[in-house]
Amino acid sequence: MAEQSPTGGEGRVRPQVSGTFDGQGAERLTRVKQRIREAGEQARDEVVALSHAVHADPEIAFEETRTAAKLITVLERHGFSVEAGVANLDTAFVASYGTGPFVVGICAEMDALPGVGHACGHNIIAASGVLAGISLAAVADELDLTVKVFGTPAEEYGGGKVLMLNQGVFDGVHAAMMLHPGEEENADHVTRAVVDLEIEYTGKPAHSAEAPHQGVNAGDAATVAQVAIGLLRQHLQPGELVHGIVRSAGDAPNVVPHRARLAYDARADTLAELEGPGGAKERLLRCFEAGALATGCTLEVHDDWPAFSEFRNDDPMVAAYRANAESLGRAFTDAPMSRRRRLAGSTDMANVSLRIPAIHPTILVEAGGATCHEPEFERYCALPAADTAMWEGGLSLAWTAADMAADPAQRERLARTAEELASRD
Repeated sequence: MAEQSPTGGEGRVRPQVSGTFDGQGAERLTRVKQRIREAGEQARDEVVALSHAVHADPEIAFEETRTAAKLITVLERHGFSVEAGVANLDTAFVASYGTGPFVVGICAEMDALPGVGHACGHNIIAASGVLAGISLAAVADELDLTVKVFGTPAEEYGGGKVLMLNQGVFDGVHAAMMLHPGEEENADHVTRAVVDLEIEYTGKPAHSAEAPHQGVNAGDAATVAQVAIGLLRQHLQPGELVHGIVRSAGDAPNVVPHRARLAYDARADTLAELEGPGGAKERLLRCFEAGALATGCTLEVHDDWPAFSEFRNDDPMVAAYRANAESLGRAFTDAPMSRRRRLAGSTDMANVSLRIPAIHPTILVEAGGATCHEPEFERYCALPAADTAMWEGGLSLAWTAADMAADPAQRERLARTAEELASRD
């Protein structure tokens, strides 16, 4: 039934790509989408409750134990088999349904932000991913596909998807998707590359009054670095950003601070621009070196987590998602690209998109003018409008996967593209 051809030089074979709808036309796909919707409607109350439960019990990066358990419980109840603790991450999991050769991966982010809980709406992301998986599972056999829901930790800090990607957890996936709540409705996604840096200065403590001359002030090193960063900002390239916090810079005013810790991000439009010669990362590091040089402190830079890349949208999936969401009454913003690039954030889903055809639409959550990462936005993420966005977005993802799986040409294209991207590693 299907083409089987070697790829790369590693003995991989392309999966069967011919769909079950050859020559069947639009009517059959319409019936399949109706069954997907019915499955989603049957699960709606359960998944809304899941969203609210995750929202009420926020857990930060790599600590999403209760959140992961909540998601796994619902998925297992709907027949998914679950592998927990993947990629040596306690809270990461893969839930699978079906045995078809075409594999769709849906990402469910789980972590919250320190201090402001689910102000980025990851409860909506997690619940919409579960909803999409459950809805799509209802037609997995007919569409000859395998559905995988990935429980992905530490998007806000740590890059859980990149860690999972590098450990092979996403191997064999032909189309990856998720959605994100926000202040606008966009079918495609624009991001910046970002790197997280942890900075530590070490000096020498001394009594601030009796012997300040004997101290080496790590707090001053942090101050010098921040002044240098403030001056640097005027000269960054368009699209480059630096921002951060001081985690600690002393414990008492009458003791010369001998340790200071800072956390900073550097961003640029692409990973190559971010990490290349003269890029924002290199220039930021020079500011920290200036703090050490000026004060005599030692400097340690911890670059422990993987950088996030720019996002590569799969245009046919973007178009399918938009059409599906519009059929539910969603209205897209269509803001100028210049504005969207100026406001772009970052995500570890971008790294997935460079290895697997992917989409990451943004779905509007009315929040009274509040934006992501603001405390007020967190409150809106468990209100009825957010529940509607979660359900309509999850259903649109499932319908988009059905569009791809039902079309032999799209199955072939996505399988081929996934092979080509994987072979570049």
